[in-house]
Amino acid sequence: MSTLKEILTRRPVLTTIRVTAPAGAATPQPLSKGLGQYRMNMMAFCKDFNAQTQKFKPGIPMAVTLTVFKDNTYEFTVKSPSVSWYLKNATGVDSGSSRPKHVVASELSVRHLYEIAKVKQSDPYCQYMPLESICKSIIGTANSMGIKIVKDLD
Repeated sequence: MSTLKEILTRRPVLTTIRVTAPAGAATPQPLSKGLGQYRMNMMAFCKDFNAQTQKFKPGIPMAVTLTVFKDNTYEFTVKSPSVSWYLKNATGVDSGSSRPKHVVASELSVRHLYEIAKVKQSDPYCQYMPLESICKSIIGTANSMGIKIVKDLD
C-alpha cells in the first residue's frame, strides 16, 4: 500500500508509448513521428537509449516502453527483441510459413530453443517465469510461424 507522501509526490503520467528502435543506433528522425507530439526531448532520449543498448549488436530491433510525464520528463524500459525475430535469425528465414501446420518453413533444434528462452528470461516481464514456461511459449510462436522443433538438426 502506498503512503500518502508517495501518492502526493508522484508525477502525473501524460502517456505510455511502445516503440521499436534499433539498438545503439536510435536517431530522432524516425522516432519523431510518434513521439514529437508529446514535447519530449528526442535527442536526450536517443542518447540515453543508445547508451543503455550499447551492449547489443547495432541494429537489433529493441522493444521500448516509454512513459512520458506531464513535466516533459520520461522513463523507459528496454526489452530484448521479439521471439519471432530470434526464431527468424536462428533458422535463417525472412518470414514464417504462409500456411503454418501444413507447410514447414524451417526446422529448429531444442538446444536453440533453450538458448532463446535463456535470453528472454532476462526480460523484466519474464524474469520470474520458469524456463519451461518460456520454452512452451516459444514453441507456440514457432508453431504459428511454421517452424518445426526437432530434437537434433541433421
